[in-house]
Amino acid sequence: MTEAPRRTLSARQADLVERLAGAAVHELRARGYEGFTVRNVAARARVAPATAYTYFASKDHLITEVFWRRLRALPEPTFDRRRSIAGRVVEALRDVVLLVSEEPEIAAACTTAMLAPDPDVKRLRDRVGAHIRHRIRSALGERADPAVLRALELAVSGAMLQAGMQHLRYAELPRLLEEVSELIVGSRR
Repeated sequence: MTEAPRRTLSARQADLVERLAGAAVHELRARGYEGFTVRNVAARARVAPATAYTYFASKDHLITEVFWRRLRALPEPTFDRRRSIAGRVVEALRDVVLLVSEEPEIAAACTTAMLAPDPDVKRLRDRVGAHIRHRIRSALGERADPAVLRALELAVSGAMLQAGMQHLRYAELPRLLEEVSELIVGSRR
């Protein structure tokens, strides 16, 4: 059994969900957020639309699931403890902030989808936030000040939102996050 978008799935069901997620990526690349539909994803995955809706409540849910799957597939960061805390924070977050940097259609779709009020999206948004918090906490160390952790979480989510709205380039985020991290934590080791 494997964890699923909305429930525990058998191996066959998990394979179907994986096919839908893969088809969603192709649809986003081809049509962007505006042209994206669960019906088109189902057709690309060669399943009935009703089957797709069994697993994904909305297009926003499916797009957010695509982002979550990519995020959780990233390797755990390893830290050079000789680096400053700010440097370790950037190490922890580099892969996260660059996750969709080469795919503008997917980046824009994820930014829009993750803000949806859909309860399934909220559940995934909470998982994304927890994953990012875990990475930051790992970089800060065991005695992390909760206020510093929260400030860095806000900086990361704000930076990713800014990039998703095309106010910043994703490629700029590691450098900007290092600057912000240094402001928040100083140059402590």
